[in-house]
Amino acid sequence: MRLLLATTNRDKIREIRQLLAPVPYDLITLDAWPDLAAPEESGRTFEENARAKALYYAAATGELTVAEDSGLEIDALGGAPGVESARYGGVNATYPEKFALIYDALRPAGTTGSAARFVCALALVRGNRVLFETRGTVEGRIAPEPRGAGGFGYDPIFFYPPYGQTLAEAGDRKAAVSHRGEAFRALRTFLESFRPVRPT
Repeated sequence: MRLLLATTNRDKIREIRQLLAPVPYDLITLDAWPDLAAPEESGRTFEENARAKALYYAAATGELTVAEDSGLEIDALGGAPGVESARYGGVNATYPEKFALIYDALRPAGTTGSAARFVCALALVRGNRVLFETRGTVEGRIAPEPRGAGGFGYDPIFFYPPYGQTLAEAGDRKAAVSHRGEAFRALRTFLESFRPVRPT
């Protein structure tokens, strides 16, 4: 049985493959459909975007499909960047540029250590039917400055108090507590006992 990982983010694909191992599915990617355009992410929640992406790619490819939407919520910024995390500062902004924008927004109010969380919502779809949905979160705060060379995305500015370090410094320990780890472990449990019938 094949499972399409509906993302083009190579870091996410690598992380998801590790999190889903050893489910009895052949994990495939969108590389097999190079001309397939990405859908617009217009949802107001991570769940809405994950569901819309999974439904879109399942319909376009005919594959059992999992899609996720994830990002960083910062309390002092009213939950921003939230669902705009990947596009914060513009679609071409680098993560160091995104970090600078966040610190610039937090500094005037003296809230650079604001409480924050990572969120990951995922949806599993076959045809036009949502088979499974879940949400993972990890609570922390914004670090005083970016630290660490591991992980990806916003990991260098996300301080996880139980580890006393950012997720970019956590190495292999990140997967045990991360938002994506929580969500995809729940999916793995579901997949281990679920055998979908291919639509006729």
